[in-house]
Amino acid sequence: MSVLPNYEVYAIRYATRASMRSDNFIGGDPHDGPMPLDYYVWAAIGPDRSYVIDTGFTAEVAARRKRDYLRCPIESLKLIGLDPAKVADVILTHLHYDHVGSFEKLPAANFHLQETELYYAVGRYMKYKKLRHSYEVDDVVGIVRANYAGRVNFYEGSAELSPGITIHSAPGHSAGLQFVRVHTKRGWVVLASDVTHFYENMEAEKPYVTAFHIGQMLEGFDKLRAAAPSPQHIIPGHDPLVMKRYKTPRPELEGIVVRLDDPPSE
Repeated sequence: MSVLPNYEVYAIRYATRASMRSDNFIGGDPHDGPMPLDYYVWAAIGPDRSYVIDTGFTAEVAARRKRDYLRCPIESLKLIGLDPAKVADVILTHLHYDHVGSFEKLPAANFHLQETELYYAVGRYMKYKKLRHSYEVDDVVGIVRANYAGRVNFYEGSAELSPGITIHSAPGHSAGLQFVRVHTKRGWVVLASDVTHFYENMEAEKPYVTAFHIGQMLEGFDKLRAAAPSPQHIIPGHDPLVMKRYKTPRPELEGIVVRLDDPPSE
């Protein structure tokens, strides 16, 4: 039996948004109060191969959507030793604007995507404002162009991309959402992306407001639990608590980067 490599796993915080609890749960919340979102990209750095997970959005999109843009997510990869010009593999968990928006800044990358997500993003449901609001048409067209250039790898369901890196379909938030499982020195770490935006979405089984299929969103929580050794190995996609529970790799990166292959502090 071969030994799996251990990856270093990082979350990079590149933007924030002020929001209320009622904004983050279907049906609102009777105890309303501030509940801001953080926006992240992630990276899994292995001994022989590295992966970037999602690519964030641009300053222009941030201004139009009224998000607080802190730094370029792609340029920030340099903080953890990755050269954007040389990144070869990018896993796109889905095609919402905050997960795919800066992909053109990775000129050497091949993209890994659930095929259902592209069908969804160009299909009949995009005539509805409620569903297309989460997409930027230029991003979607850009991925179509990347496919024509032979740079998109499509999947249907779970797959092993390389030893220690697996992807898992978990639709609900979008039709082709996937999460990523990474083997580390503390076991399998599950990068949930938007399968659960916050720890509380999953813990209380209260889905996030942006939904394509609520039943599948709830099933997504079960898939995360099944894929992880413990709840402490699941990393939600937008929770500011991630920055508090995990340590920064260097003091100068406090509030910017945390390391997820180390255990959380709580």
